[in-house]
This record gives sequence, structure tokens and C-alpha cells, in this order.
Amino acid sequence: MKHKRILRGAIIGIALLTMGIGAGVSAQNVTQGYKPSGDLQNGMIVRFKPGEPGTVEALDQKNELSMLGITVASSDSPVSLSDPNQSQIFVATYGEYDTLVSTQNGPIKAGDRISISSVNGVGMKADDQHRVILGKAIQNFADSSNAEEHIKLGGGQTVAVGRIVVDVGVARNPAYIGDITPGVPVFLAKAARAVSGRSVTALRIYAGLGVLVLALIIAGIILFGGARSGMNAVGRNPLAKKSIFRSMVTVVLMALIVVVLGIFALYLLLKI
Repeated sequence: MKHKRILRGAIIGIALLTMGIGAGVSAQNVTQGYKPSGDLQNGMIVRFKPGEPGTVEALDQKNELSMLGITVASSDSPVSLSDPNQSQIFVATYGEYDTLVSTQNGPIKAGDRISISSVNGVGMKADDQHRVILGKAIQNFADSSNAEEHIKLGGGQTVAVGRIVVDVGVARNPAYIGDITPGVPVFLAKAARAVSGRSVTALRIYAGLGVLVLALIIAGIILFGGARSGMNAVGRNPLAKKSIFRSMVTVVLMALIVVVLGIFALYLLLKI
């Protein structure tokens, strides 16, 4: 009986796990139908058109913060939500889909982040000047690839345009440094923004560093004083090693508490 209960429990657990994984995949690949504005083709990066609910248009660089996803065929997803009473184009916000990209920012390699290029609706390799990314490239793309066309940009640059598979998932670009705090080293500003999730003023950053440095100094003084006292005590009474060791452990714990408090204070200064 015990073995049967174990086997039954294992079967139920596997079934639930399979259902959960299936539900997650399905949810990830659900596409939504919207009314198109302008000439949209599959693989274009789009946004909601201002003032027209339920309508999407090709995304341009100056509005990258409103990036929604990419246009796909209804057959590209196992589940598509649509209105049968009107002509619609489907938009995917998660999953792996063919995406129109260009070589405007150089050749694209698998793993590169993709952002919007100066060609409306067409992506390119992201750099640290883009706030939002569409996702990560799964395939390479260069001028020597099978480009669908070549486009001449305003500055005279000619770029290749084609399609590659991108793991779509619109998110903030972790490499973005466009709003780095003036007067603060880039690595410090990046670290502060990683903690707080937003830009932090120079005053907060330096105040937090000051608190942390002060906590480290105090912890160092505590450790130095404890070590010095312990050595003197051992010299005076070698038989009291156990009590001296306990005192040293206490000193170390006090120093650690001071450091932790300093780190916590730094976190609060950056986060609040």
C-alpha cells in the first residue's frame, strides 16, 4: 500500500508539472490581434498608436519607450486572440519569432540585444544609448547574409535588412547609460541604478558611499582593537586562550554587524 501511494503521488506530481509547463509555454506564445495603421508586415516592431485604442503602428526611435512587440502571422502562435469582425494584425510580446533587423549598428551576432533602428519597425543591434530592447538575437545577421533589401539612410549609410529569429521579451536595456548621473563615475552610477532601479542623484550616491566607508572604518577599528587586546591578554596569561578566543569571536561579530548596518544604510539611501 505504501508503494502504491508513493507511485500515485509521483504520477500526480509529474502530471501537474507537465500541465504547468504546458500552460507556461502556451501563455508565453499567445498573440493578440490589433487594427493595423500603415503598411505593416510580419516581423516589424510596433507600438500602440496614440489616440486610437486597439491600433498599432510601426515603432520609431524617438518613441522607443512605447515598444509593444513584433507583428507575426496568426499561425505563428498556438493561441491567437482576435476580433473576427475586423481586419487585424497579430502582435507577439514573448517567444521566438522572425524579426526584421538591419546592420545599421553593425553585424548582429547571436546573443546580441536588439533595439529599434532609425528605420521604423526594423530592429538593429542595441548599444548603451537605447533605453529599451526587444529581446536577444538567436541568429547572426550581416551584410553578407541573405538580406531582403538594402536601404540608404539619411546620413548616406547603406544598411542590409533581413530577418532573424529573436527571443522577444521587451525590457529595459541593462547597458543603457544615457541618463548616467553627472559627476559620478559610470560604474558607480550603473551600480546605483541596478540597486534602485532608477537614476540616483550624485548626493545620494556619495552619501551612501560615505556611510559605507565610515562603517568599514569603524569595523576595522573594532577588529584592530580586539586583535591587539587579545594578543596582549595572551602575553599576560597564556592559559586564558579559550576566553580570549570567545572575546575575539564577539569582536568579529560586532564588526560584521557594523558592516551589515552600513550596507543596509547604503541600500536605503539609494532605494528610498
